[in-house]
Amino acid sequence: MTEPTEASAPGAPRLDLPLAGVRVLDLSRVLAGPLCTMILGDLGADVVKIERPSQGDDTRSWGPPFVGPDAAYFLALNRNKRSVVLDLGSEEGLAAARRLTRGADVLVENFRPGLMRRWGLDHETLSRENPGLVSCSLTAFGEEGELAGRPGYDIVVQAVSGLMSVTGERGGRPVKVGVALLDVIAGLYAAVGILAALRERERTGRGRRVTVSLFDASVAALVNQAANVLMGGSVPGPMGTEHPNIVPYQAFEAADRPFVLAAGNDRLFERTCEAIGRPELARDPRFATNEARVRHREVLVPLLAEIFRARPAAEWLEALAARSVPAALIRRIDEVFDSPEGRAMVEVVRDPARGELRLVASPVALDGRRLPVRLPPPLLGEHTREVLGEAGAG
Repeated sequence: MTEPTEASAPGAPRLDLPLAGVRVLDLSRVLAGPLCTMILGDLGADVVKIERPSQGDDTRSWGPPFVGPDAAYFLALNRNKRSVVLDLGSEEGLAAARRLTRGADVLVENFRPGLMRRWGLDHETLSRENPGLVSCSLTAFGEEGELAGRPGYDIVVQAVSGLMSVTGERGGRPVKVGVALLDVIAGLYAAVGILAALRERERTGRGRRVTVSLFDASVAALVNQAANVLMGGSVPGPMGTEHPNIVPYQAFEAADRPFVLAAGNDRLFERTCEAIGRPELARDPRFATNEARVRHREVLVPLLAEIFRARPAAEWLEALAARSVPAALIRRIDEVFDSPEGRAMVEVVRDPARGELRLVASPVALDGRRLPVRLPPPLLGEHTREVLGEAGAG
């Protein structure tokens, strides 16, 4: 965990950040859009978050836990941003938003399709005055097709995209992933698209409209499971922690607690057999290659499970580590943050309004230094007067 830091003003970053000087207008809310804009803010962009009067981003109320007036959920996604309250349902609010777009480099939104055009904030309209604007629209199901315009949270897309059908224990009911992972993936894809468009703008002087749907990002994230269906003809179901294409690659119960083993190639399986004192298993024709192990998993996995139940997890992990076989305890999240590597991912920020905030740091480091928290997550409307004054709309 880092020492507490004072968040600095937007104009005084502690590092030369690659997106310094880029202005992002963030009209998104909940997770995918705010994650995308937080990434841009971490990289140095000045992110102006437009929020509804009184309520603000939905996630401000998604608690407990709360720190001050805001839920921890909101605080996790909105560092390095300034908050402006605008009523986009009023002509005055729309006029202020249009003024802000003239000085923006990037606009990110996740309203239902068609609403931005009705407001006159669509890319085609805005690019007439600001041809270099890069806009990004995040939707649940895209803008065309039968599902276009249908509302959807992460859990809905996990269901429709097929992810839930392969998540859970064998023979059990489908379950969602423990975090809104598809929102995260869509937000990352959006950030990549925006960065590519900004790079192209340096050459052409013109912006692009980037579109990402949670459904499309989710289907892309199925990777090998999608390939198994498209090219293998098989329809996968839930397999617990097992991998459909690699064996052994799953959780096992030791005498005291579970751990995972990832023998991702034949050499690692051979080392695993050495670690458990059964080197002959690696020479058994049923298990000698990964293809053979996948075909005979119903024999091999119970055999390994019986062996692993005989000793504590720490002993197995020591034996596997001695042979460089990837394996680990299944930690609770509190155990993660009690570990040295977990503590290193926590940045403590002094927030004048809320006291000390313990935020998960950006995973990106530049020249060996993590990206700084320049601004704590904003209070609702904290920067309205400041930002509108900069745009001459105050």
